[in-house]
Amino acid sequence: MSPASTEPRPLLDALRAGTPLPSFPEAAVARARSLVEDVGAATVAAVEGLPEPLAGAVLEAAVLAGQVALPEALSASSVKPLAKAAKKALYRLRSRGVTPAEAHREATPAPAPAAPESLPTLVTVMSSTGQYGLLLTRGVRGGVELLQVIVSDEQGVLELTRTEPSRGDVRRMLKHGLKNGFGMEVSREEGARLLAEAAALNLRTRTPFPPDLEAALRHHGVQPVHEPEPLPAPEPDDVRHALEGDQLHATPEIAEWMPPEAQVRALMEQVQALAQSPLALSGPQRQEQVRQRVLEAAKAYFTPEVRQRYARRLWHMAAFFDATGRALQGSIARGEARRLFHGLDEPFSRFAETLFAKVVVLAAAGAQARLEASREGTPGTEAPSATPSGERRSPGGLILP
Repeated sequence: MSPASTEPRPLLDALRAGTPLPSFPEAAVARARSLVEDVGAATVAAVEGLPEPLAGAVLEAAVLAGQVALPEALSASSVKPLAKAAKKALYRLRSRGVTPAEAHREATPAPAPAAPESLPTLVTVMSSTGQYGLLLTRGVRGGVELLQVIVSDEQGVLELTRTEPSRGDVRRMLKHGLKNGFGMEVSREEGARLLAEAAALNLRTRTPFPPDLEAALRHHGVQPVHEPEPLPAPEPDDVRHALEGDQLHATPEIAEWMPPEAQVRALMEQVQALAQSPLALSGPQRQEQVRQRVLEAAKAYFTPEVRQRYARRLWHMAAFFDATGRALQGSIARGEARRLFHGLDEPFSRFAETLFAKVVVLAAAGAQARLEASREGTPGTEAPSATPSGERRSPGGLILP
């Protein structure tokens, strides 16, 4: 076992993947695996009974799951190294906007007025260009503040609109978004974390903050997070998902994803050059040549930076698929995301290849439509566009699928 493997994150990945850990007692490894599977139910005594590195891995699982109770309890542990690690875990959680609940008061408080209805946060699906919308609410002066945010995964927060609608209007807006599949419901804490990650991207790319963004971060108790958490390590079954990634393009949300316009033009020039080639190629040979051009274009485009960008887009969509009852698509998206993020390319991603194959399919469909129209003597039919049309938005500016 290498020294690096005693670090909390690699150990956590090993526990979740079922990797043998011969440097620790087998019974301790089994207990640690059980705890990280349901970290919300982990007790102080159970974690204190583990070897220090395994206890650190359980704390890491609590941080990634946004669970405050365990680190808070362990921060008072008599095991000094564990208490120190727990305090660091609490600091990381606070930096993401996750804070412990107030300590329970022993005295019975006087009856308080009923708390206002908690309104959820809505996160929309990811667009072809890596943009998504965020509806984030906060109680103010007996009413509600609504932030409508447009986020780019390349630049950060692009637009932010602050309004104070009635609770009824907010409920109707959220209900409409969920009913029509525009997005998914998340906690206010998760929404604030997304806002903080996006604001950090503004700083890294020097994209100016929209008006009210600094105030929004302050009001939701978060600061720009310099680096988002890395995605988990690939799992053994992810190889199968790499061969099933083309299925994601059959979903209505990812069906609209296309490569950038420059890559679309370059691929179509190569395909047209093949069509005009003087070489006598059979139909199957020409199809194989086209497939090779598609594969080459996909491999050239999916650089390490692009891989990580699409990995996070797929991770975002995996949560949306789960929220809309599509567990299979969610599982495939997560598997593809893990492999792309960590640079595994054998076998090459079928998701990435199909992203470019769609360009050729759309172009062929357009050519066929024009040919049929000319045979019938009708005006030429407009070819399906090989690049996505302008994004549709709701009246509030949120990106719609």
